[in-house]
Amino acid sequence: MAPQASALANPAPLGLMGFGMTTVLLNLHNAGFVPMGSAILGMGLMFGGGAQIIAGILEYQKGNTFGMTAFIAYGAFWLSLVALIALPRFGVGDASSPSLMGSYLLIWGLFTFIMFLGTLRATKVHQTIFASLTVLFGLLAFGDLLGQPLLTVIAGYEGIFCGLSAIYLAAAEVLEAQFHTHVLPVGPYVAYPPQALPA
Repeated sequence: MAPQASALANPAPLGLMGFGMTTVLLNLHNAGFVPMGSAILGMGLMFGGGAQIIAGILEYQKGNTFGMTAFIAYGAFWLSLVALIALPRFGVGDASSPSLMGSYLLIWGLFTFIMFLGTLRATKVHQTIFASLTVLFGLLAFGDLLGQPLLTVIAGYEGIFCGLSAIYLAAAEVLEAQFHTHVLPVGPYVAYPPQALPA
């Protein structure tokens, strides 16, 4: 008797919550509502970083290249951001200059734009998350590169929207799995026809 195939859980809500909740928290700081503190760094280290990387590894096991790339990359982003903030305080390397920090954020914006192109085959909420994240990186980068703190504040408000969008998608996927039906609208999903894949 052949063994029954086990159903795999969807790791995306974990990764989306890790990204979304950490993004909201950091951008409350960027918008000027809260100071930078250990709550933000700890969230970035454990949930934004660790949980997303775990979700990305699980997406790899499911054969989801996009999900694997996104979750592991953004998990590594959060870990690197915590390191950029924390290491100079322990005397490990100098703090990054505004121009270097702006370049760091700009290259992440380029990566995010590439990922956004991938969402054109996904739901409208996926597109909203990655489009708003591309804008967020751009605002933060030019805020540093041009020495314009107002851009960072604007990025804070935009980043709160981006993070809430990811939380919304995570909620939609969790509720769909629990109730076995669509609960929250996410926009039409365009499936990639297998015959259209390159040989």
